Amino acid sequence: MNWLEVSLTVDGELAESVADVFARFAPNGVMTEQGVKFNDAEDAGTPTGPITVRAYLEVNEGLEETRRKLEESLFYLGMIRPLPVPSYRQIADQNWMEAWKKHYQPILIGRRLLILPAWMESPDPNRIAIKIEPGMAFGTGTHPTTQLCLELMEKSIETLKVLETFRVFDVIDVGCGSGILSIAALKLGAEKVLGVDIDEGSIRNSRENADLNGAGDGLILGVGSVQEILDGRFEFRKAPLVLANILAPVIVRLFEAGLADLIEENGAVVLSGILLGQEQSVLEAAQAQGLRMNERRQMGDWVALTMRR
Repeated sequence: MNWLEVSLTVDGELAESVADVFARFAPNGVMTEQGVKFNDAEDAGTPTGPITVRAYLEVNEGLEETRRKLEESLFYLGMIRPLPVPSYRQIADQNWMEAWKKHYQPILIGRRLLILPAWMESPDPNRIAIKIEPGMAFGTGTHPTTQLCLELMEKSIETLKVLETFRVFDVIDVGCGSGILSIAALKLGAEKVLGVDIDEGSIRNSRENADLNGAGDGLILGVGSVQEILDGRFEFRKAPLVLANILAPVIVRLFEAGLADLIEENGAVVLSGILLGQEQSVLEAAQAQGLRMNERRQMGDWVALTMRR
């Protein structure tokens, strides 16, 4: 089956009316697209600018009649307020799920880790595979911040394993997101991992990914952040290794809230999600809490740090 895409770019006031017209003739619904403006590093984004409305008409013997009626409806709408000329293009049908999957490939990280799309076989059985369903949510291992954090976490865990004090160790993951870091920590040898996030959807997603990896037994999940951990709402309040892959301004605030107090003596914290221009503020916040730099890695504009107590 082939489709004819019809699209129209209008302002916000007209978008709803155009979408209503399109919906009369498009059996599979209407799609809208709009730009996003970010006011600062923590802004979730505000829709801005013109809106493109798209619909897909089935290519069959009635297509020309459908197109005529659609353009007639747009003509009458344009009498109320002028509209631009709609754009058309042919779209060949395909197995969209399979086409989407082609964009994801295994990612080798550090010495031992492998981010593996859930439907694939591992290309390297000697590596520890972290299975992820990329369509489920954010935190799929493709972003530099996640990769940098995984690399430094792997190295930190190797260090813990050779220290007599930490032959058995726990990990705290602040802002666990998809759970990818928590799962990797368990597979690298952590006895238990506490993953917290202020978003309930992230906690559900972390549990789904943990189950996908058979890593659910050692994973403790809950809604919260640094304060909730320090308040004793979870099984433990400190760990030899703490992870925080968030954003630099949030990391600075977490230090103010007591992030360093989660780290056991001689332990470490891996910090990621830091843009180059924000690195100094994170360093100063960490050093003010008595932490010292242990290692720094960079990928493009992103930086990750290991700080030790």
